Amino acid sequence: MSDYLQVANDPMLWLMALPVVSLVGIQAALFSKKAYNSIQYADMTAKEARKALKVGAISAIGPAVAVFIVMLGMMAVVGAPITWMRLAIIGSAPTELTAATMGAQAMGVEFGSPDYGVMEYSASVWTMTLNGIGWLLFCGLFTHKLEGIRDKVAKGDARLTVEIGGAAMLGAFAYLVGGHLVAGGGRLIAAIASGAAMIALVYLSKRMPKLLEYNLGIAMVVGMIAGVMFK
Repeated sequence: MSDYLQVANDPMLWLMALPVVSLVGIQAALFSKKAYNSIQYADMTAKEARKALKVGAISAIGPAVAVFIVMLGMMAVVGAPITWMRLAIIGSAPTELTAATMGAQAMGVEFGSPDYGVMEYSASVWTMTLNGIGWLLFCGLFTHKLEGIRDKVAKGDARLTVEIGGAAMLGAFAYLVGGHLVAGGGRLIAAIASGAAMIALVYLSKRMPKLLEYNLGIAMVVGMIAGVMFK
């Protein structure tokens, strides 16, 4: 084990990461409880709310598996505590790996190479941290104001509000998928395979309604398998 990995897996780092990860868990519990207690405002029954929670939990399996797989490789380079903390906050292993790589390159070495030491590891951690500050600050300072902006644009039209929200989601997902389509290779295959699987599952769900809540998770797994097999 190199010197920097001894630092990266030091018990003190586990203690430092624990409060951050615990806060994320507490937030998730509070948000879930508040969402469940707000079903009366959404004109939902308790049964519908439980079903929505179940669907959300199942849909999260696909992204969680993808993050877990990349997390194993990331732990081998930046250590388990930092990997645990960063992915608990951001949840995007590719983003964190890119930031860690940029930090190492700024020090004149390649990420994970024999020349990668304590100073380079420190630069990687700083880059990962600073890279995430921007959107976390934006969410904290401006998220609560976006609802008012949306209402002004929609001018009280409930139907238009739904359409604006749907358009925003389509734009966000199109942006995320677009990079994979342009990249080609396994990423292109994964995007096409998961899209085709989702279309097939939607049609299949008309005959098997209980399958509907599993569609997203299944499509993600199909995409990951196809991307690995045909890259």
